[in-house]
Amino acid sequence: MTYGEAMAEIEEIIASLENGEADIDSLSVRVGRASELIALCRSRLRKAEEEVKRVLEENRTEE
Repeated sequence: MTYGEAMAEIEEIIASLENGEADIDSLSVRVGRASELIALCRSRLRKAEEEVKRVLEENRTEE
């Protein structure tokens, strides 16, 4: 799953919760899924940040 796909699914979950579309039985399932997706997005963001820092550091040492 890509970062964009995860964000789109999170947005769908939030919209369904805000619109009252989620019944009480599926609420915990949706919140759990959103939590998993948020963790995935955070992980991807951390990896991207580390990669950017690495590239910037490499460029500094080459100068």
